[in-house]
This record gives sequence, structure tokens and C-alpha cells, in this order.
Amino acid sequence: MGRYRTLALFSLLSLVWGSAFVVTKVGLDYLPPALFAAFRFDVASVVLFGYAVLKYDRLWPQTRGDWRQIATGGVLLIGAHHAFLFAGQQYVQSAVAAVLLGLIPVVTPALTRAVSSSERLSPTGLLGVLVGFLGVVIIADPNPANLLSANLRGIALVLASAVVFALGAVLTHGTRPSLPTITLQAWMMAVGAGLLHVTSALLPSESLASAQWTFDAVAALVYLSVVAGALGFFLYFDLLDMLGPIEMSLIEYVIPLFAAVVGWVALGETPTVTTALGFLVIFVGFSLLKFEMLVREFQRLYGVVRRVRTERNT
Repeated sequence: MGRYRTLALFSLLSLVWGSAFVVTKVGLDYLPPALFAAFRFDVASVVLFGYAVLKYDRLWPQTRGDWRQIATGGVLLIGAHHAFLFAGQQYVQSAVAAVLLGLIPVVTPALTRAVSSSERLSPTGLLGVLVGFLGVVIIADPNPANLLSANLRGIALVLASAVVFALGAVLTHGTRPSLPTITLQAWMMAVGAGLLHVTSALLPSESLASAQWTFDAVAALVYLSVVAGALGFFLYFDLLDMLGPIEMSLIEYVIPLFAAVVGWVALGETPTVTTALGFLVIFVGFSLLKFEMLVREFQRLYGVVRRVRTERNT
């Protein structure tokens, strides 16, 4: 029963986060990208703070690790990442954005080794990084005669969002905050929302007056804040405890499938052959980079399956 529950939760989270790309695309028809992202995390931070007030007795950061995690996570993981992502999604299909974010598990270990003198990429790992970026080139399908096209601009922005997120993950790795995870995320979202509001105010292309508060816009904002944000966050950490980081990283390669299906059904977006091929190449890059860990994980899972079968037969 536990395995079916885990599979159901994993599928639900993949659907929620995959559909979030489509919902973002809908909301961008009515709201400027940075302002849209800012409002999303305004609401999400309030929801998480409300939950934290009910569940925990500590809300205020106290240690250097708390402040470092909040500042770095708020600026990079929330603020800069979503500023680039929402801006890029104006120009690319939902599935393309989801596929490009599949680079995060590829770029993160590479950046970790780049900033750490004690860690080095193996030849296979380096090949994995190069193959992952080859997948991006395939998706972009650059035409020398039209290098400034809207599609390439969107891909560059979403790629920047993936790199910024990976950098934030590297810089927050190893910090030891004392706050509960929920409370920490609420603070990060509040800081990120503030940065996004400042970004929106500084961009000449954005203004509060240009926002159109239609039913679709409000529904998109609520969905991204409450369902994809707060609920998605709870599901993710519940699954992380059950599966571990290696298996959970594979969700980045399931999300694009849901994004493609929902985008096709809701918006009529038809994924191109280059998007599908790029997705496969990026996954190959991830597999090369994580080859040894994946082999160990499959061996562990195989051992678990054999034990279960043995116990059933005795």
C-alpha cells in the first residue's frame, strides 16, 4: 500500500508542477511577468507563514545560517530564478520551459565541483554536462539568420533561470539553518517577492496599471500560489523523506511530460520533434553525470525487491 501511495503522490506532484507551466502561460496574458511572480510569492509566503504559526513556535531567524539561507535562497532560488523563468515563458511553449529546467540536476553538481577545490568532475560527469547543454542547443535549433528571434530569447531566459537556480542551490548547500524548513521557505518567498516587486518597478515595460485582473488571471495566481506553491512544497518534502534526493531528482524528467500533455489539452501547444529530442539528450546527460549514483540506487532497489519476494515466498 505504501508503494502505491508514494507513486500516487509522485504522480500528483508531477501533474501539479507540470501544469504550473501551463497556468503561468495563461496568467502571462494578463499580468506582467515580474509582477505576476511577485504576487505569486506574496500569497505563497502568507500561506506558509500561516501554517508555520500554527505548527511551530519559532518564526524569526536567529543564526547566521538562517540569514544566509534566507538571503541567498530569496534572491536566487525565488527572485532571480522566477524573474527569468516568467519572462522566458512569454516566448516558449510550456513543455519547452519544463524541459529546460531539467538542466538543473545537471548544472548543480557541475557548479558544486567548480566552486569546491575538494570535488572534481569525472570524465563521465563532464561528458554528461556537455551532453546536457547539447540538448539545449537541439531545443533552441538556432538559425544563424535569425539569432534574435523571440523563441531563442525565451530559451535564453529560461536557461538563465535554470543556471541561477543551480547557483542558489550550490551557495545554500552546507548551510545549517536552525529554522524549520517550512518557516525558512516562507522567509525565502517573502524576500524573493520583495525583490520581484523591485524588479517590476524598475522595468519600463511593467506597471501595476497594465495588470488585467480577469477571472483567468486571479485563478492562475491562486493556483500557482496555493496549489503549485504551498501544496506542491508539502508534497515534495514528504516524498523527499520517502524516496531520497536521487529518486526525487528524476521528477525533473517527469514534469515535462505532464507539462506537454496539459499544454496540448488546454492551450493546443504541440511539442516539436526538437523539443522531444532535446529532452532525451538532456536526460542522457543527467544519467551520465549521475551514473554511479544511479547504479547504486538501482542495486539498492533491486535488493529491496528481492527481499520482498523472498519474504512472500517463505
